[in-house]
Amino acid sequence: MSEDFGTVDRRPLTAVLAANIVSITGNCLTYMGVPWFVLQSTGSAARAGIVAFCTLLPAVLAALVIGPVIDRMGRRRVSVASDLACAVAVAAIPLLQFAGILQFWMLCVLMAMTGLFRAPGETARGVLLPTLAERAGMPLTRAAGLYDGAARCAALTASALGGVLIAVLGAENVLLVDAATFAVAAPLFAFGVRGLPEAQAQRRAEPTSLRAYRRELAEGYRFVAATPLLLGLCLMTLVTRGLDQGWSAVLLPVHAREELDGAVDLGLLNAAFGVCALTGALVFGAVGSRFRRWPVFTIAFLIGGLPRFVVAAFTDAFTPLAVIMAVEGLAFGVLNPIMATVTYETVPEDLRSRVLSATTASVQLVTPLGGLAAGFLVDSAGLPSTLLTVGGVYLLATLCPVIFPAWRQMDSTGSPHDRAEGSPLRGSGSKRV
Repeated sequence: MSEDFGTVDRRPLTAVLAANIVSITGNCLTYMGVPWFVLQSTGSAARAGIVAFCTLLPAVLAALVIGPVIDRMGRRRVSVASDLACAVAVAAIPLLQFAGILQFWMLCVLMAMTGLFRAPGETARGVLLPTLAERAGMPLTRAAGLYDGAARCAALTASALGGVLIAVLGAENVLLVDAATFAVAAPLFAFGVRGLPEAQAQRRAEPTSLRAYRRELAEGYRFVAATPLLLGLCLMTLVTRGLDQGWSAVLLPVHAREELDGAVDLGLLNAAFGVCALTGALVFGAVGSRFRRWPVFTIAFLIGGLPRFVVAAFTDAFTPLAVIMAVEGLAFGVLNPIMATVTYETVPEDLRSRVLSATTASVQLVTPLGGLAAGFLVDSAGLPSTLLTVGGVYLLATLCPVIFPAWRQMDSTGSPHDRAEGSPLRGSGSKRV
């Protein structure tokens, strides 16, 4: 990182953080508005799960194959196209509803479109973080904390406003607001990273072909498979993301509708989690480099897993669940910055789009099934039994950093330059992490 403060430029990082806040606010409004719209119009938790499945499956499929495309098209172009496509798909839902022609299958198709385009845009923005941090003269740990903090801030904003907006405007009008956020995020990002070489299409000696695409795609997956710590992160996050999706898309909305005070309490609970998660991310960004990553990560994941499921299963009061979600928010706030920092330090820059696309796909493979399974379990076994079952599986997953020694390598990752020289894809045969 340059020490010449005359070359420090924080404008690209600031613009990307702002674009991310707006774009993720749109995503969060979608994830609140659409399940509530389905529950309100059909009364079926299973249908809410089906919509969640249709949203997330295309996101996984896109992440599986998009890495080389991001490099060839350019990160700036992919991100802008992603937000514009999401704006069109989300706006179509209320417009078709107002016209009286919206069918359930149409809703599933439109949500599938948002999932298909969302994952490439998020990956394209994320891979620029180390470059933006270097230009801003900022440690990567702090930049990762700010980046996650921006996402948490977006979730907080959407959660605080989403429940109230649904109650006041109706779910259909909230989706129009959602579409507008994507339309704002696209030009904001395009303006912020203009002229940034790393945001443009990468020029390659090998011409574009199916053979070159397959080779570049395989490089990302081989790197993950050859790096035990990355592989462990992917496998554990694969399980917990699926369980979290069941919680946010089905279990918490159903609990709020049946046991609490509806959409307003749902928004307040998500806001309590979001405020504390934002606080955790920002605090870790400021002081996280002083602490060992492995113990902080392990303790935070144990705190953030089981408790909310148990509290929701055994109480119908708002306050206990709000308190435990606030505590879990603080814990979860440190997780993403740690995982992002470890990943960026492990992956060389020229492989970053492909590896991050591979890790995104791998951690989301089970996510589409989370809401689907939770919806059917609630309809068949009841909400309390489903909450305890999902919470028990979550506890088993969060014990992985305690049991497996590869996780302790979180504290021995090096710089991206070191990774480039020691990467197992560069002929050294090393599996350094």
